[in-house]
Amino acid sequence: MSYKRVINWLGIVLLFGNLSCISINDKTELKLAHGLPTDHPVHKAMEFMAQRCDELSEGKLTIEVYPAEQLGSEQQCVELVQIGSLAITKVSAAVMESFTDDYKVFGLPYIFRSKEHAFKVMDGDIGKDLLLSTEDKWIRGLCYYDAGSRSFYTKDKPITHPNDLAGMKIRVMRSVTAVQMIRALGGSATPISWGELYTALQSGVVDGAENNPPSFYTSRHYEVCKYYSLDEHTTIPDVLVVSQIIWDKLSEQEREWLQQAADESAVLQRKLWAESEIESLEEVQKAGVEINYPDKQPFIDRVQPLVESYRDNEAIYSYIKRIQAVE
Repeated sequence: MSYKRVINWLGIVLLFGNLSCISINDKTELKLAHGLPTDHPVHKAMEFMAQRCDELSEGKLTIEVYPAEQLGSEQQCVELVQIGSLAITKVSAAVMESFTDDYKVFGLPYIFRSKEHAFKVMDGDIGKDLLLSTEDKWIRGLCYYDAGSRSFYTKDKPITHPNDLAGMKIRVMRSVTAVQMIRALGGSATPISWGELYTALQSGVVDGAENNPPSFYTSRHYEVCKYYSLDEHTTIPDVLVVSQIIWDKLSEQEREWLQQAADESAVLQRKLWAESEIESLEEVQKAGVEINYPDKQPFIDRVQPLVESYRDNEAIYSYIKRIQAVE
């Protein structure tokens, strides 16, 4: 991070450190920040949540939303939430691995049999347990947002079989599980920040990346990568989190309003996300991207040893067995 960005971020911390949760005349205002554009399904869901919070509380609990990295990157926003300088943010479950190993289970390839299976897990006891697993790190999960399934997009050739990844440099998130997965499939994992990825693809630092259709489209990575192979190796949700420090300051009634608004926003977000996926695939095809639907079984077989490697980790393997048992 540049010196200028450090100074700017410190300014944000100082400015919002005492403003993340403002209570005036029995009215409370919470600050919510994230790094996505305003046309993204997640931002629209957050705006809906702010509206519902205002309606449910009759103006007594409000949320002010700051999109597009106005208050920092995803990692910075999580750090601000952790110290109570920001009330709410959205973070990938993969990033949450740095706060508790338990979240690694969401990053395991093909851990979910279908989108419906994933939703049942997230909406049930397993999902609730994980949302509360970082309370001791001063981060509390409110709900999950659909972030689709991640698939490979590449510059020079399609990925139709794990063997195609041999010798290829693939960008991944800063996630241990993501790195292990690419290695298991035979590729070379290269963690690069999202904001730097377009240039990295363009300059050949990496040969490809992996993400969901809306991210592939809105990032304009399709301008560089003309092959998109929907192997759907992982289904990693986003997590809407609130500062435990702020949560503890809220009254029981305020917590109920906030949780209900968050739950309702998750329902809307899933609908918006599904629509966005269809639109994104249509648009990248129009732009000349070749979309492939490879046989998933060779990918599943190749990564199975990675899943089984967690047998020695009692906590994570327990989550794996619980997820597999959900029908």
